[in-house]
Amino acid sequence: MKIKTFKLYAVSNPPPAFGGNYWIFIQLTTDNGISGIGEIYSVPFRPETVMQMAADLCERRVVGANPFHIEELWRRVYSDGYTQRPDISVMGILSAVEMACWDIIGKELNKPVYELLGGQVRDSLRSYTYLYPQHDNDPVYTDPHAAAEAAARCAAQGFTAVKFDPSGPYTAYDPRQLDLPALTLSEKFVRCIREAVGDQCDLLFGTHGQMTPAGAIRLAQRIAPYDPLWFEEPTPPDNPAGMATVAAATTIPIAAGERLCTKYEFAALLTHKAAAILQMNLGRVGGILEAKKIAGMAEAHHAQIAPHLYCGPVIGAANIQLATCTPNFLILESIQQWGGFHADILKTPIQWEQGYVIPPTAAGLGVELNETLAAEHAYTGGALHLNPLDNEIKI
Repeated sequence: MKIKTFKLYAVSNPPPAFGGNYWIFIQLTTDNGISGIGEIYSVPFRPETVMQMAADLCERRVVGANPFHIEELWRRVYSDGYTQRPDISVMGILSAVEMACWDIIGKELNKPVYELLGGQVRDSLRSYTYLYPQHDNDPVYTDPHAAAEAAARCAAQGFTAVKFDPSGPYTAYDPRQLDLPALTLSEKFVRCIREAVGDQCDLLFGTHGQMTPAGAIRLAQRIAPYDPLWFEEPTPPDNPAGMATVAAATTIPIAAGERLCTKYEFAALLTHKAAAILQMNLGRVGGILEAKKIAGMAEAHHAQIAPHLYCGPVIGAANIQLATCTPNFLILESIQQWGGFHADILKTPIQWEQGYVIPPTAAGLGVELNETLAAEHAYTGGALHLNPLDNEIKI
């Protein structure tokens, strides 16, 4: 079996655009007619440029390759151009290619991917959601009482964990010290949400690497009395030693990793004891097998995994495959209940019931792209994915 052709889709995510302004999918098809789907996560170039980069890689390395030979393909791409080091753009594209290969392998063998990576260890997967606004003027991101009401609604739906990030927008000038009003507002968010949900929900405090280690410790001291399940990426991803300083100074578990790629960068988190919960994004980290290796490294350090998702449902489907066969899985990120465009763009939506995702039994990744809808929503321009505010300086 050889990969014969590839096809790329840049799809605009219509309002409210939860999960990003656009998603980039890749479809590989073999010489015996089996197709597999993958998704590229947040490469920092315009989508049309990312598609050119993906086409170049596929033409040189993917077409003609055996989709079963993932290790060989991975090493050749990783070493291209005499780089042989973690590269966020290359790994984003390779991640999509790799998960598409697994989709093909599963379909060829008529097995879900999780059965090929150790086998199923969970029948359902605990999930959480961000507190998303219900309308344009919803103050859920700025008003602690509105956030508390949103958290109570999520608990009533069955969620047992909610995430929120009230410490303010991240900027191109991070890391920094939060000012006293931002510290006070963050503490009030945690207090109000805890009062609203009691012990029905874990609280997941999100940041985006915004703080210096000293600043993160100040914030951790404010929110620790309300027992969050985690304090997410309190310092930038380029300083695992600094993050370890925060981890050693707080009782709150540190979660991190959405911006990292490859086992090598995650090894640094574990070596420094910087994080107890690893949040790999399977559309960036290097694919499903790479994420499984990272999960095994984490298991040896008695750390857990919580796959990251602020993207489309194909990465979500890959996350589900990994979580289903991983003993040290903790919780899965959902975009609310996997409805809206996340459901529409798939022929069969991801199954969510009372706070839990139900692993699919279909072969491969268990999802198929609605190609007609993808073409109807082809990307025609707009803002890049998750771009920081580069004109705002906070010290």
